[in-house]
Amino acid sequence: MSYEVLDRIVAIADDLRAGSEESDSLGRLTDDMAKNLRNTGIIRLLQRKKYDGYEAHPREFAETVMKTASIYGSAGWVGGIVGVHPWQLAFADPKVQDEVLGSDTDTWQASPYMPGGIAVPVDGGYRMSGRWQFSSGTDHCDWIFLGAMVGDEDGRPLMPPVGLHVILPRADYEIIEDSWDVVGLRGTGSKDIVVKDAFIPDYRVMKGQDVIDGTAAKEYGVTETLYRMPWSTMFPLGITSATIGICEGVLAAGIEYQRSRVGATGTAIKDDPYVLHALGEAASEIDAARQQLLANLDRIWDLVDAGKEVDFETRATSRRNQVRSAWRAVRAADDIFDRSGGNALRVDNPLQRFWRDAHAGLHHAIHVSSTPYHASAMASLGVDVPNGPLHVMI
Repeated sequence: MSYEVLDRIVAIADDLRAGSEESDSLGRLTDDMAKNLRNTGIIRLLQRKKYDGYEAHPREFAETVMKTASIYGSAGWVGGIVGVHPWQLAFADPKVQDEVLGSDTDTWQASPYMPGGIAVPVDGGYRMSGRWQFSSGTDHCDWIFLGAMVGDEDGRPLMPPVGLHVILPRADYEIIEDSWDVVGLRGTGSKDIVVKDAFIPDYRVMKGQDVIDGTAAKEYGVTETLYRMPWSTMFPLGITSATIGICEGVLAAGIEYQRSRVGATGTAIKDDPYVLHALGEAASEIDAARQQLLANLDRIWDLVDAGKEVDFETRATSRRNQVRSAWRAVRAADDIFDRSGGNALRVDNPLQRFWRDAHAGLHHAIHVSSTPYHASAMASLGVDVPNGPLHVMI
């Protein structure tokens, strides 16, 4: 049934393309585009069936996000990032699940998880203030997940640090307009968020480490394979899927553009063996990136579904492959764009937008390659990986 969502995305492809210029100009998805995406059900793919979700296999979610991003990068990015939040909500306190989705199962939730705030314990919960960047799709969301550090009564972070994920309704935070003026993924509306002394009751707070190591899911008796998947597999999924999908958009736009193009030497591109070789190689690399990401998902799913532990080495290898798939796809997109001539730079050529969006996607923190590559190599050699940066998002 969840593949019906993919069919609905394909059905609105022309509308997504038609609205892309206006969304980029606005710095967020247009209201009509957000409405159309909402109606496809893309954000409910990982949502609990109890709240009209699909509880889809993560592969189906990734494939849908990739397709959306290949049509309009910002739409796919919002679908990927906002679409992961119902997955985490599924193992939050049942009371907050019902607050968010009980009256409207199409309620969107934003983020980010960077620890931009300090949460000070008070009676019944926490009081929190802070500022966060990069809240994708936030204009069309009514709740938000935010990362925070536990602080003392003077507002200083505790040591050693204790991380939280807190869940707030729209009335408790401010979206900062004009805080998203960038060269790529312009239509995502990834604006800044400010919270000023908001009270967050205990049931809307999740301990960051409990989310990452699976304790939170166990605490609420979650048994479905989907919600027992590792955070380090699921959290990056929408982001990397969107990035690869955008690169598929580069490939499609590049091929369409080159069909009738004549190069600077007067040779039709269809007769230029050098450009054709580059296109063929790039197409294979982008497909390899797609298959690497999906195979990664299937491998982790099968382990979890069989009741096996997903140990650190496996998680680190998974993150290594996920990061590599994004870099592989974007580098292939570069090869396509580099051989498309000066007219590829024109604003009315969709190729340049896909290319800019692909590079913006690669700049997300989860695509930093150094620590997952380092950690996975150490683990493969049987070396104990010390706590700290090498464990971040693994």
